[in-house]
Amino acid sequence: MTRPAPSYSDLSQEQLAILLPELLLSGQLIDRSGMAHLISAFGREVMGQVAIEEWMAASPVYTHRMRTTMGIDGDGVEDMFKCLQLDIGAPPQFMDFRYEITDKYHGAFVLNHCGALMDVEPMGDEYVTTMCHDIEDPTFDATAIATNRRARIRPIHRPPRLPADRHPHCAWTVTIEPDREELPLPPDAEEMFTRRAASVELSSVDEESTDGWIDYRGPLVDDLQFREWSHSLLVRTAEEVALQHQLLALGFLVSLRRVASGTEQVSEIYRKQLTGIAGLSADRLRAALGVGRDAEGLATVLALHPCFGPTQYTGVSVAVDGDQVRLRIPRHSDAMTDGGWVTLLTDEHFEPLQAAATAVDPHWAVADAVMVDDALEVTFGMGEQARKESGEVAVARFSSGATFEFSDRGRSIPITPVTSGV
Repeated sequence: MTRPAPSYSDLSQEQLAILLPELLLSGQLIDRSGMAHLISAFGREVMGQVAIEEWMAASPVYTHRMRTTMGIDGDGVEDMFKCLQLDIGAPPQFMDFRYEITDKYHGAFVLNHCGALMDVEPMGDEYVTTMCHDIEDPTFDATAIATNRRARIRPIHRPPRLPADRHPHCAWTVTIEPDREELPLPPDAEEMFTRRAASVELSSVDEESTDGWIDYRGPLVDDLQFREWSHSLLVRTAEEVALQHQLLALGFLVSLRRVASGTEQVSEIYRKQLTGIAGLSADRLRAALGVGRDAEGLATVLALHPCFGPTQYTGVSVAVDGDQVRLRIPRHSDAMTDGGWVTLLTDEHFEPLQAAATAVDPHWAVADAVMVDDALEVTFGMGEQARKESGEVAVARFSSGATFEFSDRGRSIPITPVTSGV
């Protein structure tokens, strides 16, 4: 008997509250997978340029979507900070942003812990400067202009750290001035707004729900506690975060095509990026949700995996069939039209799927991959021989995010403006 794997909507509020930080962290770790292969092929400077272009292409688009989902309709720093809290560029705790509001148009933040810095510091000051100066300056502004095109994010201090143990890791001011020139939308973001990922419809939020937050119209809070959110808002947010993965990958692809020697090299690096993050995310998702290593567990991980969803965009479906798992990828979907990750999955190249399966249990293997009714159907079966983790996953695993543990920080507490006198 064939049974469909659970979707986000099939999970409980408790499960979704555990899953959402994992999805945000997974998005951050995409670059730990992709950038290593860029450095190998082109060097540090090209890697930096691709990182700038991918984030500037994707972040204005997905920030616009998240503002709409959350009912964040203001144009001040508080509204901007809310968006940052739901951005794969700033997953909670791993990128431990601490926010301060002076007034509607002035604020600041520090990073008490920057997981990205912890990953890059051992590589030396040149790589730290590339990340914390060259990449951050334009990409922070690209994110900010989704809230207000007169916003500017500027450093107070940032790495390389002097002294070496300086804390917080960095500090930034955020200002919005009415007489300041508006920043333009980056050209790649303009093009990204025309992609189907920018307008795909996801699950609706039940505005009549009484089981928790239905939007983020209230005050900015420290440490979002997702267990306080309604079930329908958690489902929609999980889908949006999965879509953030897809948009960032598309931004990576747009930039990669400018520097690669041809389509073969583009496909090779794009596939390596997906393979690394597919395996690493599958490993963390299985552990976070506490699912088994059997067919039910594999199907659950694949169905909830952000690299293969959201299903409204990719069309990917997963089912358990006895002791096997079947995954179906339609050849016609919004993701296929956009040229997203799913285009890499064929009957000859299923390395990302194998990487995800291996992360659930080394004995899982792709037993078959065939075209059926204009869709690729991939069958997973348990084998006797354990497979080794792929090199692409091992490369991504160098990040401290691979073993990062989230902690319970209590309830959501509103951030009081420093000028309030309270």
